[in-house]
Parts: sequence; C-alpha cells; structure tokens
Amino acid sequence: MKNLAVLLMFSAAAFTLTACGQKKGDIMSPLAPAAAISTDTNDLADIYFAGGCFWGTEEYFSRMPGVYDVTSGYANGNVANPTYEQVCRGGTGFAETVHVRYDPNIISLTALTEHFFKIIDPLSVDRQGADAGNQYRSGVYYVNEADKQAIQSVFDAEQQKYGANDKIAAEFMPLKNFYPAEEYHQDYLVKNPGGYCHVDFSSLNDLLAEEKPGPATVDPAKYTKPADAEIKAALTPMQYAVTRQGATEEAFSGAYYASHALGLYVDIATGEPLFSSADKFDSGSGWPSFTKPIDPAVIVERDDTNYGMSRTEIRSRVGDSHLGHLFTDGPPAKGGLRYCVNGAALRFIPYEGMAAAGYGEFMPFCNSYGGDNQ
Repeated sequence: MKNLAVLLMFSAAAFTLTACGQKKGDIMSPLAPAAAISTDTNDLADIYFAGGCFWGTEEYFSRMPGVYDVTSGYANGNVANPTYEQVCRGGTGFAETVHVRYDPNIISLTALTEHFFKIIDPLSVDRQGADAGNQYRSGVYYVNEADKQAIQSVFDAEQQKYGANDKIAAEFMPLKNFYPAEEYHQDYLVKNPGGYCHVDFSSLNDLLAEEKPGPATVDPAKYTKPADAEIKAALTPMQYAVTRQGATEEAFSGAYYASHALGLYVDIATGEPLFSSADKFDSGSGWPSFTKPIDPAVIVERDDTNYGMSRTEIRSRVGDSHLGHLFTDGPPAKGGLRYCVNGAALRFIPYEGMAAAGYGEFMPFCNSYGGDNQ
C-alpha cells in the first residue's frame, strides 16, 4: 500500500531497524506535510518480488527510500482472481508476491534486487523461513524487457557466491499475471505489529550506509561570474534586481517556495551549487527556506543594517549574488538556522537532470535519504 518512504529520509539515530514488525524511535518528519507533497507517478517503475510470506516482504520494501507503493498479492498463477484460501490449498501456481512501485531517480532496480536477496534464502526451494509450499517460492518478475539486464547482473553476482552444485532457486521471469491480495493482507505488519514475519530488517541499515555521502565540497574554480552587462541581459528584471541590487521579491510570489521536488539549487548568475532539496523545508514565510547550504563555503555572510534592522545578509561566493537573509528560527533539530532565499536568485536543477547538467557529483546530497534532511 502507499507509503511515505519516497518522501522521508532515514536517520541511523532516529530510526533503528530491528526484528520484523518492530521499530525503535520514529521516522523523521517529511519535508512538508504529506498532503502538501505530490509525486509524479508517471516517473514510477514497477517490479515484483516473491520472497515467501508477503507480509514481511511488503513491509521491508515499504521502508526503502524511493519506494512509493507496495501491494501484496499473487503472481504467475493459472486461475483468475484467486483467494488466499485457494492459493494456500495449492494447485493454483501462484506465488505470494509484492508489487513494488518505485522512483528510479531515487533508488535503482539493481539496489532493490540486491536487497531482495538479503531477505531470502536463495537456495531454498518452495520455502522461506517457517513457510513451506509452492506459494512460498522466491522469484523476481519483471514487466519491462529493459529491466532484464540489471536483474540478471544481480542474479549472476549472487550465483557466484555459491559453488557449482548450489544453484539459486529463485525464479527470474516475466510477470504473467498479478492479483492483489485481500485487504486484510495489505500493510499487515502495520495493522498487526506483533504479527508473524520471517524477514530480517537489519539489512536496511546497509542501504543507509551505502548511500549516505560525506560532506559536500564545491570547487569555486569551476564557476565564473560573468560581466554585469551579460548578467543583466540573461536575467529577468526581478532576478537582476534581487541578485545585483539587493531587492526582495514579494512573499509567496517567487519560484520554488512551495516546491518539494528533488534536485539542486544553484546561483542563477554563475551556476555554483548553493542548496540541496534534502535541506529544504516549508517555513511558511513565502520564500524558499533551507536549514543549511550544500557546502558552508558557498555562502558569504554580511551584516545588514538597512531599514533600521540588524540582520545577516547571505550572498553567493563566486557570483556575489544577493540571496536573502539568515535567521535563527529554523528547525531546532536541524541546528535552528533558516536560510531565507529569494527564488529569483536561484536556478533549480531537477534530480533526474543533474548528471546531464554536470552536477552528478551532488546527486547523493539531493535525494530523500542521502542528506540530513528532516
């Protein structure tokens, strides 16, 4: 069933994964209330995993960042609209399977399949955990021919872990059919926290360790400030007034203040990376707000006593562009800072376009689990 894994980030301290159906601590807050966030489902991909009892398999994948939706059901059988009782009696050919919808811009099919092998015994035939029967066989079922190579590479790597006489029993084939299981099976371990489960959730910590990057470093030598005439010709009057003349756009009128898309925010004049979507939050101010810059060195702070106030102005390092102001009313758990930035001073690079635009090295800092976002 639909989950917020694509919207939340994992924190090793705040979310320790333990035995099946158990969590210590809390999942950290999303970037904004769930109702305010929309996901473009046109970008989602589909894969199907059979890993024994679907209760634990569903819960495992639903906790993975980048996974939008997981549904328990029955796959690759020979009757229409099977019931749980029919499948358990045998003879239908169905395997208990979960349908995983995921965002390939956030998590790869390779990573999903690798983690599938971490929760099954790949050599076991018609059995996982305490469950025995053909319906509990393991397998990966694809719907897109383009996915075969990525899945096959994981199967090949897995097979190399065993001797020539130990052949992986997990199936790998196209999806023939899939029928969602009864409603009481969906989100079973959420509804029944103490329910039976054969899955060990500790390997999700491996994903966190693999994907979480170290501190970002932005090389100023890669970016150049154009001549003022060139900047003025390239920018709109508002963008020029903000970045070169210190103007402020009207609250709730500019770009990005309500955006929750994954990606990178760069100086509109130079392209120097400034802020990550993983550090963006909804401050309610009407301007884009961030808990920190992607690299502290890209922001220059100056005292601002204009209009009879004492504030801290923030400017970009290479472009010397006026960005906005720094306040101390940000999320306490994230250091208490609020970088309040004019949208007119920024250019947004969508996550899926970062590599092509030359910002691939910063992708780990912009997804929902790679940064330190709330």
